[in-house]
Amino acid sequence: MKKNIFIILIISISATCLLAQERLLPAESSVTTNGQVTIKGKVVPYKVTAATQPVWDKDGKVIASLFYTYYERTDATDKGKRPLIMSFNGGPGSASVWMHVAYTGPKMLNIDDEGYPVQPYGVRDNPHSVLDVADIVFIDPVNTGFSRILDPKAERSTFFGVNADIKYLAEWLNTFVSRNSRWTSPKYLIGESYGTTRVAGLALELQNSHWMYLNGVILVSPTEIGIKRDGPVSDALSLPYFTATAWYQKALPTDLQQKDLDKVLVEAETFTINELIPALSRGGFIDEAEKKKIAAKMSRYSGLSEKIFLQSNLVVSPQYFWKELLREKGLTIGRLDSRYLGIDRMETGDSPDYNAELTSWLHSFTPAINYYLRDVLKYKTDIKYNMFGDVRPWDNSNDRTGENLRLAMAENPYLHVMFQSGYYDGATTYFDAKYSMWQLDPSGKMKNRLSFKGYRSGHMMYLRAEDLASSNEHIREFILKSTPAKGMPAKY
Repeated sequence: MKKNIFIILIISISATCLLAQERLLPAESSVTTNGQVTIKGKVVPYKVTAATQPVWDKDGKVIASLFYTYYERTDATDKGKRPLIMSFNGGPGSASVWMHVAYTGPKMLNIDDEGYPVQPYGVRDNPHSVLDVADIVFIDPVNTGFSRILDPKAERSTFFGVNADIKYLAEWLNTFVSRNSRWTSPKYLIGESYGTTRVAGLALELQNSHWMYLNGVILVSPTEIGIKRDGPVSDALSLPYFTATAWYQKALPTDLQQKDLDKVLVEAETFTINELIPALSRGGFIDEAEKKKIAAKMSRYSGLSEKIFLQSNLVVSPQYFWKELLREKGLTIGRLDSRYLGIDRMETGDSPDYNAELTSWLHSFTPAINYYLRDVLKYKTDIKYNMFGDVRPWDNSNDRTGENLRLAMAENPYLHVMFQSGYYDGATTYFDAKYSMWQLDPSGKMKNRLSFKGYRSGHMMYLRAEDLASSNEHIREFILKSTPAKGMPAKY
């Protein structure tokens, strides 16, 4: 009897081990399919590879596997001359799903023209994809998407930190470019949200450690990228975002509400730079009459009462703004996109109960990416696709990514940088992005290679149909501008 129990136990353990092995992502795997998409009225044939590629430690041991999706136009005559876009999302801890099936790729979500979920869930052709002008690889960092650590002894600090993330991903990209014969291609990095920190740092790491020189870096809804903005500057930069949101929600005074958004934002930006920052710099020693004057203007450009600004010493947090702006209507506004509305348990309080926009996005993105990868691209696995994965603790120390991007630009006369921001993004505001652009190169000698594009939507501006078209067109124009003429040398 004991012998039978022992045999059953062995079988049970073996089955458990087999199951565990089947739930691990292979270090190397690949599935290729073909498709076509009509972009700007022309048919673009392509092949797409859903695959994994290892991450090695310094001794050449496989310690992790990254999942990626790689799109190549198949009727291109010279792959070596064709631009390659390497795409990352943010978090940290977020998969590449967002830009993959909603922005630059040949497939997009089933959503309405403003970005809200519709059923049936799934994907459709993206007529605005930039696949007509560039091949694209979407990469999931460790613990996002299907990517996983494979070596249980691998230190989490190898992956999870500003500089660790940049270092191992640069090594991975070196291998990818080599395996796919893309060394002669013009190369671009695009990152969204925390992905902008990642690609800003990667620009210099690829250049100085791998001798891989880029033509462009695209920063979508950028973070601070290590550029400090403390005290009065930090407090003031949110006001133009308040203005944009209040204009959209029809909460501004009638004379402002009747103007076009762009004109209203110019007024708010001018006030912020010329009056608000100097006023906040005086702190508690500001003259009372001046304080009341500033509070009145802040009220005018935000939709909040003058009393709130006076009670808050002229500093109102975005969290409070999201709760307060539509409080009388019993609604909150979304953090990442203030077009989205939420309903809280109570109308009182200092911040919303939840992020109205994020729940909406997860509603449409999660079924779409799982269906697309598993059923359309035929990448079969039992591993959960992590929209957001565990990347804690994350080491945020020594973030010099903005300065590193500046240095990469200085060292490489070919390198251009474009910022893209949604006016209704309250997490990484458009005016904060402008400030980063202004501060990126204090010398001003490279400003002709820096550009900013704003959109009437939020953090993921491409979810709005009109902005999906214009933002992709801006990428096309950026690639054209940053591709040097034949024989044009990289020199000052």
